Order: sequence, then C-alpha cells, then structure tokens
Amino acid sequence: MHRITPHQPHALFNTAATRRMEHAAAAALPPHTLMQRAGLAIAQLAQALAPHARTVWIACGPGNNGGDGLEAAMHLQRTGRQVVVTWLGHPDRAPTDAKISWQRAQAAGVQWADAAPDEMTPADLCIDALLGIGLSSANPLTTPTSRPPDKRLRACLDALQHSAATVLAIDLPSGLDADTGQFAAGLSPDTVRTHHHSPAPERHTLSLLSLKPGLFTAVGRDAAGQVWFDDLGVAPGHEPPNAWMTGPALPAPRAHASHKGSYGDVAVVGGEGLADRGMGMGGAALLAASAALHSGAGRVLVALLDNGHLQLDLQQPELMLRRFDALALEDLTVVCGCGGGQAVGRLLPDVITRSAQLVLDADALNTIAPNAALHALVVARGQHGLPTVLTPHPLEAARLLGLTTAEVQADRLRAAQQLAAQFNCVAVLKGSGTVIAAPDRVPAINPTGNARLATAGTGDVLAGMVGAHMAAGAGAFRAASEAVYAHGLAADGWPAHKALTASGLARRVHR
Repeated sequence: MHRITPHQPHALFNTAATRRMEHAAAAALPPHTLMQRAGLAIAQLAQALAPHARTVWIACGPGNNGGDGLEAAMHLQRTGRQVVVTWLGHPDRAPTDAKISWQRAQAAGVQWADAAPDEMTPADLCIDALLGIGLSSANPLTTPTSRPPDKRLRACLDALQHSAATVLAIDLPSGLDADTGQFAAGLSPDTVRTHHHSPAPERHTLSLLSLKPGLFTAVGRDAAGQVWFDDLGVAPGHEPPNAWMTGPALPAPRAHASHKGSYGDVAVVGGEGLADRGMGMGGAALLAASAALHSGAGRVLVALLDNGHLQLDLQQPELMLRRFDALALEDLTVVCGCGGGQAVGRLLPDVITRSAQLVLDADALNTIAPNAALHALVVARGQHGLPTVLTPHPLEAARLLGLTTAEVQADRLRAAQQLAAQFNCVAVLKGSGTVIAAPDRVPAINPTGNARLATAGTGDVLAGMVGAHMAAGAGAFRAASEAVYAHGLAADGWPAHKALTASGLARRVHR
C-alpha cells in the first residue's frame, strides 16, 4: 500500500478494465482471497489514519464493497476498538464472499446498528464501504439516476457527510463515478451539505486493485481527499491502462556549448486593443510571453494586434515586440489567441497554415469553433505533420464540440479525446485534473494544481509555457503534459500567505 502523490506517473483503469482484472484474479486465487486481502489493507490503513480512535463506524453496502468493509470490521474489532457496522445487505442475498465476511465479523463480536453512533469525534473514524465501483442502476440500493436513491443509503451518506470523524472511502467515495469523476444524480454530497462552522473532516480514499481516473479529475479530486492505493498483490497483466496520471519531467541539463537558438523561438500573437471602448487586452499576450520566457524559450517575440506605440515592455525588456507581418511563422512556435478578441480572426488562416508549431488558446479557439473552414485548416496541420496544441477551458471546449459545458464536464476524458480526434491534434482540457489527449494515444490526467489558479490570466500563462516546451524540442503531447504539470506545481508551491497572480506565476515557472 502506498500514498499517491504527484511525484510519479501511475496507470489508471476504468470500471470495465478493473472488473476484468478482478475476475481474472478471483479465478486464479482461492475463494475469498481478494476480500481477505482488501479487508486487511483497509484495517491497516484505518489504524494508521486514526490510531487513537475509540469508535469506528463502517457503513457497508450489499455488494462486495460492503464485504470488504465487513472483513475490515473483523480485524478492527480484534484490536480492541468499538466497531459499529451498518450493513445494508442481507445474508440471504449477499454475494458469497460478502456473506463469509459477514459471518467472520459476527464471530468477532462487532456491534450492528441501523445508523452511525452519536457524537463521534475528530479522533474517530468512519469507513465508507457502501458502493465502490458498484454504482449502477442495477444496484439494489440505487435506482436510475433520475430518481432518488434508497433511503437507507441516503441516510448513510448524510451521516458520512456530516460526521466530525475522519472518513475513509473504499475504492471511491460512494456515488462518485470511477470513470468520469462526477457524482450520480442524488448522490452528490452537495445535495446534503448544511451550513455550519465546524471544520470539514479529513478525507481519504483507498483505491483497491487499480487506480481509477475519476479520482483525479472533475470533482473527484475534492471528494477523494488523499488517495491511497493497494493492488492486493494483483498485477494488471495484459490489461492496458485507460489513462495515465502524469509525473514530473526529468529536466535535461543544458549543454555549455549552446546558445539562445538552441531553445527555440516563441511568438505570441494576441492582445487586441479596444481604444474606442477604453479597453485593451495586451496583458493576456504579455502574460503568455512572460511565461514562455521564464519557461526557457531562447527568444520570445510578441505581436500585439493593436500595440499602438508600445515598442518595449519596461518590466520585461527581454520580450521582442514585432509587427505580425514581420514574423517568419514558418520558423516559429506560435502561441495565438491570448487576448486576441475579434481581431485575431483575420490572422488565423495565416497562423494556422504557416506556423511551424502552434498553440491555440482563448479567442483563437472561440473564432475557430463556428468556422468550418478554420476547423479544416487545423485538421490539415495534423495531416501534414505540423504540431498543434489546443488549450481550452470547459466552455471553450463546449463551443468547439457543439456541446454544453455540463456535457463536457460530465465526462472530461471523453471530451478531451473527442477534441483531439476532431481537430487531429493534442487537446488540453483545463480544469481540476487537466486532461491531455492526442489521437490514438492513451490520455493523461495531471495531478498538480489547486483552486488558487482560478484567477484571471493563469490560462494565458499555461499557453505560453506549452509554447516554450514545444520550442525547446519536446513533442506536442510531451510538451503539453510537462507544461501543465509545471504550471500546477508552481501553484502548489505558492506561499500560503501570498495571493497568487498570473504575472507572479509566470515568473515562478521553470523547466
């Protein structure tokens, strides 16, 4: 068993793949072996997380996830703790392994109750063994997602949500979809949360047999808390992963005998001026340029779409301001769209067809979304082997795919893969657990970053970083993955007492 951190890559397997691994292992091992291993792993982690717990409440569903909880109850009871179990199953209808663990828990003397014990303290522990990956309309405790869940399940979820004790979920927080990181209708903790001022309980998830994508994207990151993993002694065999959780890049040392041309030229095209409205968006382009500069690009050129009389950025004199028509796009990695407004539209045909490497962000994406001709030009880049990366947030992704934002967020992995397939390029779907996808490639989920990135300009910073990584020679998929990881890592290391700003972030990132 080990704690999952963002410092190494991990293979992720969806529900179908996990089921196949489970069935293969069960066929190869003596009966009840997997459940015994799971119960012991749960009990060991429970004792490590709450060593001073006097009471452990275990909410067990009717399936094998509940059976794992029952097996853990037996072990914890033997340590002398007060173990209280609420089991939503019945011996006559339980799976064979779960029934055996129920018998073992009974023999150990666990206490059975219809509800959680009163007045549990932060030192105590709740274990959520209700649903795991068994969430489906066929589950006897749930009904199709348009209808409310079983009342007993709802009561257990309420108790887990409001308990002061540490919460340990088995496989997944109950109600969370293993593949998408979204809660089923009626099972989201938001539907039962009340307003109170007591601190939120510490939350952990022990993923068994495999790590699931839903733990690391969408609302899964918040729901799961700290993720732990135990493979129960079972290798994935020939089962291919459905996604990867990315890890840090290994920085390559720069040769002494190198020069600025060794690390590529990035050109940022954007920053529309709106003088008639007393507005300008040059800051977005300058943020992207600053990030490219601090991410190691050899030279950074900036073509502001209405630069007025600006010939020098006094705060960053290293940036080289140019007219767009002076850019040799065929030799450049171009970052286009940051603050581009409507003006970027007239330049996009040139940018898309001529740029050696291309990052499309923000207003470039919004301009492409309704324009079939521009869409076709992006697709053609891939056909001609010209690297392209799209960096949409969920709303921009929805426009590109002709969906709603809710539909994009409902299955972020699928949406990113659809973007990559439709535009024949690398797609970076930003958000909690940013997804990086490319045609015919296993997608990646980024584990770094936090809510402090929810401030204006941080997306422009990311676009500039992707451009710098591409200019330095990384392939488009690798460049995007490395940039997204470094972007989030900079936010994770941000001083707690200091507000995160995009300009500050751009200066903290590095290769």
